Amino acid sequence: MEVIGAQLAMFRINAGLTQRALGERTTASEETIASIEQGRRALMPHLAGEFDQLLRTGGALATGVGKLPPKDKYPIWAEEFIGYEQQALALSWYEYGVLPGLLQTEDYARATFRSKIPLLDEETVERRVAGRLERQQILHKVKPVIASFVFSEAAVLSNLGGREVMRDQISHLRTCADLDGVSIQILPLNREHHAGLNGPFVLLETPDHQHLAYTEAQRSSELISDPDEVSILAQKYGMLRMQALNAEETVGLLDRLLGER
Repeated sequence: MEVIGAQLAMFRINAGLTQRALGERTTASEETIASIEQGRRALMPHLAGEFDQLLRTGGALATGVGKLPPKDKYPIWAEEFIGYEQQALALSWYEYGVLPGLLQTEDYARATFRSKIPLLDEETVERRVAGRLERQQILHKVKPVIASFVFSEAAVLSNLGGREVMRDQISHLRTCADLDGVSIQILPLNREHHAGLNGPFVLLETPDHQHLAYTEAQRSSELISDPDEVSILAQKYGMLRMQALNAEETVGLLDRLLGER
């Protein structure tokens, strides 16, 4: 992370720009640029592209960000799942306590990583945030993944990261709800029973039409390929979709929450 920050500083200085001037020409603030150059914040892929174009680097920054080893971006136990996720034809994701990673804003993701115990150092936090945002590109490809998300109303009523972070996050969810191939459903808190009490899970279909499931606990995870076990989770997900608000009702709830904030 320090090396990429130093490269950004070199390219900026060679272009005759101050941090403030670069910030005025891109979507990054002066403070963000300073943090990246000092190695305190990871360079996000979308910013790398902006800087490359403005500073005429020939794509050097984006290439450097893309070459970061997976171990610097993700917990080691999640790497295998993320490999399948990035190639998936379709995925179905249920969450209860937090929002699905593919739908998180940068600041919300940062708040989740800063909540980890034991605490993560800032460099690790920024690497994890960069990795999470990079994963989200599967929702924006020319042929995006078909993605269904169900999550508890508790996740959007929380104050994780603070009021402004949550308002921006809810606004982002509203935008994601309009993406091609994306379905978002909220499971209301007033349901007397629901099929997700045993915790979050993800179902996915690979390019060769293999069906897998992924579950994550406090300090470990499991990638499940046994057809019987995957089938059980698929049945649970089907029930959760019936118990959740439909897509239109979910958009209405998000709009009301935005009005209240």
